[in-house]
Amino acid sequence: SSLLVGKVPDLWSSHSYPSLKPLGSYVNDLVARLKFLQAWFENDKPPCFWVSGFYFTQAFLTGVKQNYARKYTIPIDRLDLDFEVLPCDEIDTSPEDGAYISGLFLEGARWDNKKMALAESLPKILYDAMPVIWLKPALKSDISTEGKYVSPVYKTSARQGQLSTTGHSTNYVVAINVPTIKPQKHWVLRGTCLLCSLDD
Repeated sequence: SSLLVGKVPDLWSSHSYPSLKPLGSYVNDLVARLKFLQAWFENDKPPCFWVSGFYFTQAFLTGVKQNYARKYTIPIDRLDLDFEVLPCDEIDTSPEDGAYISGLFLEGARWDNKKMALAESLPKILYDAMPVIWLKPALKSDISTEGKYVSPVYKTSARQGQLSTTGHSTNYVVAINVPTIKPQKHWVLRGTCLLCSLDD
């Protein structure tokens, strides 16, 4: 009966990544994820990773830190991820360290490419696509959140999840430091966050 009303069947959802999309959009999204992974398998790693296409995003983020830790022989527990928003939507080369990611959406704010900072949402526009973000592993002591909004990243707009057997939330991914001119409190009151997937 779910197929008749364009809804993802519960049997599928119970074995799937989190998604609030209707059936048609869900299938298109699933195909896009498979194509992303197949292209990676056939053509080597991409210069920019579609972070929304991962089933277990936290494993990818840990892998980025592990590669850096092995390269520079630094204990991984001394490292964390710093972030830099780049002024482009696509990029053709991989960084020396870390990884480029794309596919995130802002809710409760938009990205101002001129000021390279968060800005108020435009009227009647709920979501704004983020440009490429550079994940930069660094020593925890070297990472500053001054002038940045520590934005939570969720897989879906539900903003809620359950703890899985790995100890990670089924919906919360990570917090990304996004440059801002306004104080953090301003965006907290707006409920600003980053989403991996939209509902349509």
